[in-house]
Amino acid sequence: MDEKICVHVFVSGLVQGVNYRWFTLDTAANLGLTGWVRNLPDGRVEAEIEGEKKVVERMIEAMRVGPRVAQVTDIEVTEGPYQNLYRDFQVR
Repeated sequence: MDEKICVHVFVSGLVQGVNYRWFTLDTAANLGLTGWVRNLPDGRVEAEIEGEKKVVERMIEAMRVGPRVAQVTDIEVTEGPYQNLYRDFQVR
């Protein structure tokens, strides 16, 4: 089994009003990851994701692209220790 991690992610660009949160939810659920995603007042999307490191890395790569109409300009990722805080993945 791969090492488990937790990442905190901020995504900038055209990421609100383009189904970015729902894309993130669907992708995370399909990959078996846990955590949450939400819109921020400044136009960014914030997420916290837990799971196996290699799977989380796949998730981050998917988030760099997002849904078809999104335009991701930047993504900030902070990695931390796995805490097993979540049972599923949710939109907040």
